[in-house]
Amino acid sequence: MFNSSGFKGSPSFIVRRQAKQNLFSVEKLRNEKYKKKYKTIKRQVRELIFENAALCDQIAQFQESTLLLIDERNFLFKKLQQYHPIPDPEVFRTNSIHNNHHDLLSKKAVLKKRTERTVSDSSTNDSTKMSKHPKKPQVARKKKIVKAIPLDSCGKPIFPISLGDFTVHSLGEVCEKPEYHTEDLIFPVGYCSTRVYGSLKDPEKQCMYTCKVMDGGLGPKFEIVADTDLDVPIVSTSIDSCHSMLLSLINRCLGMEIVNTKGRGADFFGISHPTIHHLIQASPGVRKCKGYVWTKFEVNPTYEYTPDDEASLSYSALLRSISFSKSHMDPGIKDEPPSGEYHEDHTAALRSLLMS
Repeated sequence: MFNSSGFKGSPSFIVRRQAKQNLFSVEKLRNEKYKKKYKTIKRQVRELIFENAALCDQIAQFQESTLLLIDERNFLFKKLQQYHPIPDPEVFRTNSIHNNHHDLLSKKAVLKKRTERTVSDSSTNDSTKMSKHPKKPQVARKKKIVKAIPLDSCGKPIFPISLGDFTVHSLGEVCEKPEYHTEDLIFPVGYCSTRVYGSLKDPEKQCMYTCKVMDGGLGPKFEIVADTDLDVPIVSTSIDSCHSMLLSLINRCLGMEIVNTKGRGADFFGISHPTIHHLIQASPGVRKCKGYVWTKFEVNPTYEYTPDDEASLSYSALLRSISFSKSHMDPGIKDEPPSGEYHEDHTAALRSLLMS
């Protein structure tokens, strides 16, 4: 008998076809569900990306406004110091502590005098002998961290040594004369470094300054030469005075007091930098420098220095100070000489603004 189950019109074929259609419809509904979820997640991710970008832009604006406020505060503080010097906040804190504990210290002094009176004659004689040869107080020095620099096969540093804003080309030779070193620093003869800073002709344009330590006989001579004015070197027997003369010329060229003229020659030359200080201390002849106090160093290969962001040392900080002064200074009072005849209420208001 012929089996009709294989024909298209047979019931079994219809059942199988309906089952396939139902399975396909279920998979289609499931795929549609996942597609909707995918589109929703994709839309949310896109919105989060845009929100993150907007927050980054807002943070950048806040950081820029914060830097401007810091520069404005420093500028106003320096201007105020020219007319009415303000003591250091640390002085206020020290004075308050001194006043709070004045009674306690006076009581301790009275008790100390009473105990000294009860000391026997023999102990008094011993203390007198001890006082004839007092020991020098030991100066507590903080250990400085230095970064490892490349050395040659003989263990000597490879020049030039680039350290941020300045580059050292030669360490020179240590001189044992007392004028060629202090307790903290050594000024080797022949030391040479270069630094990028504002030009003497146009401080808004950068130029290369060469800093040298030369033999001046009894004492060292310090020289700063700009590559734009090679025939006009700045020479002085004091490293801070040499740097101060450079800053004064910068202010004279600008026509206003932009940078503080207090010299920081050791920082400008790079001699006080921990890495250079460490190399100079390791040079031959340092042990003959009787007035120098040795500094402890610790080598850390991963240590990164924070550059000094002072307008007297950094070219970028100098540009910020110049642009800030031009945008905030009133042209009518730029050349006004300091008179000191200011109202007390104005001074108090400025002081409270700056010290807050």
